[in-house]
Amino acid sequence: MSTQAVEKISLAQEAWEKRPLIISGPCSAETEEQVIETAQRLAKTGKVNAIRAGIWKPRTRPGSFEGVGTKGLPWMQQARKITGLPVAVEVATGKQVEDALHFDVDILWIGARTTVNPFSVQEIADALKGVKVPVLIKNPINPDLELWIGAAERVAKAGIDQIGLIHRGFSNYGNTEFRNAPMWHLAIEMKRRNPGMMMINDPSHICGRRDILQDVAQKAIDLDFDGLIVETHIDPDNAWSDAKQQITPEAFGEMLDRIVWRKEDIDSADFHSVLEKMRQQINHLDDELMTLLGQRMKIADKIGQYKKDNAVTILQTTRWNEILERAYQKGDPLGLSKEFITRYMDAVHMESINRQNKIMNS
Repeated sequence: MSTQAVEKISLAQEAWEKRPLIISGPCSAETEEQVIETAQRLAKTGKVNAIRAGIWKPRTRPGSFEGVGTKGLPWMQQARKITGLPVAVEVATGKQVEDALHFDVDILWIGARTTVNPFSVQEIADALKGVKVPVLIKNPINPDLELWIGAAERVAKAGIDQIGLIHRGFSNYGNTEFRNAPMWHLAIEMKRRNPGMMMINDPSHICGRRDILQDVAQKAIDLDFDGLIVETHIDPDNAWSDAKQQITPEAFGEMLDRIVWRKEDIDSADFHSVLEKMRQQINHLDDELMTLLGQRMKIADKIGQYKKDNAVTILQTTRWNEILERAYQKGDPLGLSKEFITRYMDAVHMESINRQNKIMNS
């Protein structure tokens, strides 16, 4: 192995082991000057572990800027040479993998539009066989954990042992607050299923606008994410793509200063003793909740049988609205949000409906 190759692996390895892992750079590489200046200004903050830039840009509609292509890869090489920081790019095809590796890109990531297609992921995995390079995988556009897991499995089977995940939110029709709904519960479930796999958060694509980046980034850190990947630009308002969600390197550095970096655990017997007592209280309450839910479902079963005997439909809209309103009134003074009550009662209601449906058709 050449000295250059060893240095490249060492650089990528050093960045990969950083916690938090902070990756930043422009949504799109536009010009060599823009890439170099962004990288230099990011390096000057002293807070970034790797430089990112979009070389190939999959866009929703034709006519949008789709990246400068392979000619931007030497710009990334130069950015690494000047700053000493590893560089990362998104790949969507086997040919893009080959081009990126030819120009010594340190870290690759698979985008959300690619993760959603197993054929595309497999093509990338095939191009990665025999290669030692860290690979990050964004969640698929649609909220489907199996696709996300499947993508990681395909890359792992190609022999890649440094695999990380990027949570960038999910498309959600009617969503207005975020560009892509975070659906934190899906990211948490992915972390639960893959406890040893790094997961970083992409607040840029979740937010779609810069004014709420800080809040989303902080929540990710509070949830024990391993880092952030954030889009920065020397002139955000005039960026060729995703202008509204990008910030300057200096603003990003200030944002990182404002984040409260939390630890997963601390070495304190008193802390663990108090925490364990509170956790036991939660365990007892959870046990009671399960018992009560079981009792509730038994009554729902009796109601289902009674409806069947009298040829009455399962769904009673008026009654359901009454249950919800009653729950809202009870929950509000207890500090339970309307959103939580709705999700919780919906789950209980659907379980009741499913059980009654089995009774109806038995």
